[in-house]
Amino acid sequence: MLAAHIAGMESKTGKPLAHWVKVVQSSGLEKHGEQVKMLKEQHGFGHGHANMVCQAAKGRFDADEGDMLAGQYEGKESLRPIYDALEAFAKSLGDDVEISPKKTSVAFRRSKNFAVVTPATKSRVDLGLNLKGEDGTLRLIEEKPGSMCTHKMKIQMVEEVDDELKAWMKAAYERA
Repeated sequence: MLAAHIAGMESKTGKPLAHWVKVVQSSGLEKHGEQVKMLKEQHGFGHGHANMVCQAAKGRFDADEGDMLAGQYEGKESLRPIYDALEAFAKSLGDDVEISPKKTSVAFRRSKNFAVVTPATKSRVDLGLNLKGEDGTLRLIEEKPGSMCTHKMKIQMVEEVDDELKAWMKAAYERA
């Protein structure tokens, strides 16, 4: 997953990750947000790729060490098919979907995050969605104001990645 993200960045920019890490490290900018902004404004990066380069520049992962996603599902391997189904659907929504792995979650974004997938427990994945203004339902739980996502869906089986969930995820994508 990380290797594919790096390959996509290299394909878009024509330069390897090591080049961009040096650009960030020599920029004199210390704050993560400033570094991301610089890559986006001065070099045309999307947010996901800019974030990845800045994380690499800070030494937060070694691109050769493998996949952050694997660490999230260590000891929770039975939940990985749920993540895989969510990612596949997110990618089907459009060519502009960025998959942005973090240490404990994965953000699906367009111009902004529209969904965040978190292996919450050993038996459940939480799908956070940005659906401001939508009323909650039994499955689509409203989050408290100020949360990164406005709603959450709790998923315990891959079969729960159904038409209803996909409709909510598509609505969040269309709003991003």
